[in-house]
Amino acid sequence: MAKQEPSVDQWLKEAKQSEAAAQCGMWLTHNGVVRITPKAQVRGGEEGLPEVVAVDFSYDAEGLAAAEAEALTWPGVYYVRTWLNEGRCEVGDSLMYVLIGADIRPRCIDALQKLVGHIKNNLVVEKEIYAE
Repeated sequence: MAKQEPSVDQWLKEAKQSEAAAQCGMWLTHNGVVRITPKAQVRGGEEGLPEVVAVDFSYDAEGLAAAEAEALTWPGVYYVRTWLNEGRCEVGDSLMYVLIGADIRPRCIDALQKLVGHIKNNLVVEKEIYAE
């Protein structure tokens, strides 16, 4: 069963009250969601695939903690927070939230892309469940 999703509004409120907030000129969030279209179709252009009804989702918690710590060493990054779901997640359920606070826009955008890419490519296991 999927976990309860966090509130991005609450996350931002807490982030803006943190010691790091004075250094941050930009906050970016990422919310990855289960979609009905199979990954092989979206990323690989395959056609004729059945619709996705759910995703079995898991992740490496230690690897995630290490990735958060590493991201805080990147130039201009002062705040990082992540949440990953687990278990069976249905279409529309959130798989991931990431919040990055950085000094300037280019660094914030780059950090968000780099961290989300690392998480997706190295730390999660996603198994799509298809309609029959």
